[in-house]
Amino acid sequence: ALYLSGTTKSHRGTKDRDLIQFGREESHLETIVEKKGMEFQIDMHLKKNSPKGIAINKIPIRKASELFGIVHFVFFSPEDLNIIKDGPAGRRRFIDLELSQIDKVYLSNLSNYNRIINQRNSLLKELYHQDHLMDTLDIWDMQLAEYGTKVIESRKQFIRQVNQIIADIHYRLTGGRERIELSYESSLGSLSLEQALQKKTGRETFRMKSTSVGPHRDDLCFLSGDLDIRKFGSQGQQRTAALSLKLSEIELVKEVIKDTPILLLDDVLSELDKHRQNYLLDSIHDIQTVITCTGLDEFVNHRFSINKIFRVSSGSVTKEN
Repeated sequence: ALYLSGTTKSHRGTKDRDLIQFGREESHLETIVEKKGMEFQIDMHLKKNSPKGIAINKIPIRKASELFGIVHFVFFSPEDLNIIKDGPAGRRRFIDLELSQIDKVYLSNLSNYNRIINQRNSLLKELYHQDHLMDTLDIWDMQLAEYGTKVIESRKQFIRQVNQIIADIHYRLTGGRERIELSYESSLGSLSLEQALQKKTGRETFRMKSTSVGPHRDDLCFLSGDLDIRKFGSQGQQRTAALSLKLSEIELVKEVIKDTPILLLDDVLSELDKHRQNYLLDSIHDIQTVITCTGLDEFVNHRFSINKIFRVSSGSVTKEN
């Protein structure tokens, strides 16, 4: 395990500009990844008010998505503990990020879906003033239905895979008191996406000027028996479910890529009680882990063979012995 101990907490919402030192105009990040005997050098150049530049083995890439597949990460932050009680956007984001890492076809379908829905919504706004464009709506709906259906099917398959793992993890984490099951909540009801789009193409759609059905409106439900943990679970139940979900993510990535991902723990241990800390640390003892925290807890210090420790203070990084 590698620990980064600093005086300030990091946040999932960090912007590129926050990685540029105060008073400087740009920064350069470089890492070398070894995977199955092959080395990949990844460089990222950040400049204020300019797009980031990324290169793999000194060859510039056009899209950051080309990095997917080189190295697999599982990221766990305090915000993830709120994934159950927060809104559906965070739960969709979890599915999309994980599936995009392990399935490039899904990433392509999702990118196409997002591009088309933005164009469709722009068209809905224009139709208010230019109703002669109405004939073009069917073209966008056909493409939206094609890619959206693929996105939904991939997500449902992902949920089926997670359910094969999460029930036992949650059962052990709760001391044999609870089991958990995930279900995919579609905004389509019993309709196909194509049928739902046709049904919604009416006065309400044009008034809202947005697309109200599709995978961008779907959600993920967490059930313990008949209890919907999102709505009626205690904070402890919600956090336990979130921890079970992240641990299941690790096991699923192992299963799919036939390799062990790198785990990033961003100051999450301080948010867990001792029981959940113990379970998490016992579960990841054989995983390459990078932990950031605001203080090197003695409890953690004695649980791992620590390879390197870096302290971040006032914008400077120092390596500790």
